[in-house]
Amino acid sequence: MDLHLEVDPRRKAASLEEALRAAVVDGRLAPGIRLPPSRALAADLGLARNSVAEVYARLVGEGRLEARVGSGTWVRGVPEPAPGARVDRSTRFDLDLRGGLPDASGFGRSAWGRAVARALADAPAAAFAYGAPEGAAGLRTALAGYLARTRGVVAGADGLVVTHGFGELLSLVARAIAARGGRRIAVEAYGHSSHRDVLAAAGLEPVPVPLDADGMVVDRLAATGVDAVLVTPAHQFPTGVPLSASRRTTLADWARDAGAIVIEDDYDGEFRFDGRAIGAFQALAPAQTVYGGTASKALAPALGIGWGVVPPTLRDAVLEQRRLSGAATDALSQLALAALISAGDYDRAVRGARLRYRARRERLERLIADGLPGARVAGLEAGLHCLLELPGGTAEAEVERAASAIGLRYGGLASYAADAATVASRPPTMVVGYGAPPEHRFERAIAAVIASVERARPMAPTG
Repeated sequence: MDLHLEVDPRRKAASLEEALRAAVVDGRLAPGIRLPPSRALAADLGLARNSVAEVYARLVGEGRLEARVGSGTWVRGVPEPAPGARVDRSTRFDLDLRGGLPDASGFGRSAWGRAVARALADAPAAAFAYGAPEGAAGLRTALAGYLARTRGVVAGADGLVVTHGFGELLSLVARAIAARGGRRIAVEAYGHSSHRDVLAAAGLEPVPVPLDADGMVVDRLAATGVDAVLVTPAHQFPTGVPLSASRRTTLADWARDAGAIVIEDDYDGEFRFDGRAIGAFQALAPAQTVYGGTASKALAPALGIGWGVVPPTLRDAVLEQRRLSGAATDALSQLALAALISAGDYDRAVRGARLRYRARRERLERLIADGLPGARVAGLEAGLHCLLELPGGTAEAEVERAASAIGLRYGGLASYAADAATVASRPPTMVVGYGAPPEHRFERAIAAVIASVERARPMAPTG
């Protein structure tokens, strides 16, 4: 790797040592970064190789660098936990590469500011009173049009319910299903553990259903006796496969025949990079499907705005759960989002984010191919995350520990599994979110991913 180091030509060795020390101390060279071989750095700086080797050795002696036999010189991290030790999840991580997180630094402040100003200027006095539990009429109207043209959703404004993110929508729908006698809900074998927790808290038992290359194995649903199913059909989270066309049809038929509810989490359906659009499942069975989405990926999670298209048979029950919860979504933010959509700025935000994340996915694949032989990037070219299949013999838990030691947070596929049987069926794989790091830290973040895998790889036998 290239390094930007300011070296005084009158005292090259001493100034190299000072520059490297300063770069480590102030974080420009992060723990886990591999330094250039002494021969290459010496050639770049016009120094004798022995001089560079001596600088490296002094910084190793200070504990700032680490020399690994046969593997070069690395920026030293904090000591790794002993094998089997629990990774401290409460630590403030310097880099967060969990799946599905967007780059908050990309939030369009100017466009949002203009939308807020328009909303305040145009809003009637009634907009500042207590609002309807289903959300502001202006936003529901704007969303109905937007979802119809971009995701193929069948809905009018009356079918929309605005919530505080997808989590609240999931909770309201689950409680409504439980209130009318539902007891069990099918979930994909891999997914957000927080979603399973929300369902359980609402009184529904999550029942894992296997996944394969075509998504959820939906023909297993009939034997489960569930009252509903939670799916991510456009881009399964986190395995990255879409639900196939034939299985979409089977799922719609099952829901109609069983009188069951399909909860569709369309968390990143707008971010497909290969030119093939995958529309919402909801259009196949609008009377049985709750369609959920948010503004978190296109704008920012801090806005806290989500929405659900709720079928008429469930709408009153969902609104009753909203009343019982005492919750409400910020009305001014709803009006601002409506203004953003109406002005075309939301479409522009989606297109801009799609281009950025597509470029990141491509860069990640190149960096992994160059820096981590034996690993493979997998998953649909879409969204804000991918899978990293680990080199042979490398364990997910060891990579997680190594990542934690160098200030990097991301998890293995097993951490998303609903049960132990699911874990046993797949090779060791990490879920890498490439959305969250700001642009100027992206390559450093991927370098840390590579370093965490390298540190966790089993040592080759010697002798």
